Amino acid sequence: MRGRTAHAPIMAAMSGRRFPQPPSLLTRVARFAGISWHLADGLLTVACCFPFYSAARRTAAIRRWSALLLRRLGVCLHVEGELHGGRPLMLVANHVSWLDIFAVNAVQPVRFVAKSEIRRWPAIGWLCEKTGTLFIERGRRADAGRVNRLTAEALRTGDVIAVFPEGTTSNGAQVLRFHSALLQPALLADAVVQPVAFRFERFDGSLCVEAAYDGDKSLLRSVCDIISQPRIDARLRLLPPLPAQADRRALANAAHAAIVSRLQPP
Repeated sequence: MRGRTAHAPIMAAMSGRRFPQPPSLLTRVARFAGISWHLADGLLTVACCFPFYSAARRTAAIRRWSALLLRRLGVCLHVEGELHGGRPLMLVANHVSWLDIFAVNAVQPVRFVAKSEIRRWPAIGWLCEKTGTLFIERGRRADAGRVNRLTAEALRTGDVIAVFPEGTTSNGAQVLRFHSALLQPALLADAVVQPVAFRFERFDGSLCVEAAYDGDKSLLRSVCDIISQPRIDARLRLLPPLPAQADRRALANAAHAAIVSRLQPP
């Protein structure tokens, strides 16, 4: 073990690569203070300014705020592909972290369908509600029908909707089975469905599991894990829209296959 450690700096020098060092305690404190101030700024903007903003100005403000949040966290966003320009449009993505939401919004602010537990998060839940998130009570069939009707209506009026059909997060190493119920509104509104693949990486391209918000990890623990990384590369891949499908199960399977083939090519 000592031999491998002693040769690591030599190998790094020979390869010409500089391995980033973990951020210092001072840097982590500064990052945490920065995102706390940024959250407060977002709450004030939504509460005091959004009632007077036009729809276009609100969209621009959400995009800027989300992009700046990622930078304050030390997350570098890389976008591949293009967002489909047609409407109605539903984005279907694998789910790794709460960072997914802000990565999408940094490209194109959308309305998300999220579990109702998020609405009860301090500050963040209120912010999500005021920026158009639709909350669903998991396990209640009647509530699923209500949210599907609202989602279909929002799609028809031109809102872009994003859903995470896994129903939970993973560490990013795999894509869990897609539940098809959340895709029903796309069929009701005759919407284009565009898959979105997320992957979070370290500087060397390996999977950054610290970015994941999975298991029993608390939100605070998740934030601490993220700001403790030298840098996180968030790769958001906008895949080609799916062809028309016969039913929601076929649509879910097609979206799942498209994302898996991009993240885990044969």
